[in-house]
Amino acid sequence: MKLLLDTQALLWWLSDSTQLSQAARTAIGDGTNTVFVSAASAWEMENKSALGKLRVPDNLEETLATERFFELPIRITHATALRRLPAIHRDPFDRLLIAQAQVESLTVVTSDPVFDRYRIPVVAT
Repeated sequence: MKLLLDTQALLWWLSDSTQLSQAARTAIGDGTNTVFVSAASAWEMENKSALGKLRVPDNLEETLATERFFELPIRITHATALRRLPAIHRDPFDRLLIAQAQVESLTVVTSDPVFDRYRIPVVAT
């Protein structure tokens, strides 16, 4: 399975939070699954860090490599897929993750129930 971690799932995984469900923990930890982290999540984390709302590891890229997570860049096809999304949700970072999941055929690991409304595969955190 190809997984895309939403920002909260990534943060919970990196902090070994008990808020991460066993299903999500198993899926992420399963070495046969490929785990992606979107550049949109890094962007969201850095924005929140600049506002003093979040502490981001200084070595995020190295941390992701250590975890064997792959970077998912934002491509033009991801951006243009946004126009096809229904206006269910206004969060631009989440909408970009949803578009990426659709374009790349990824299962999103998320705690946000609104993702289900976009009819994409989800592993609930």
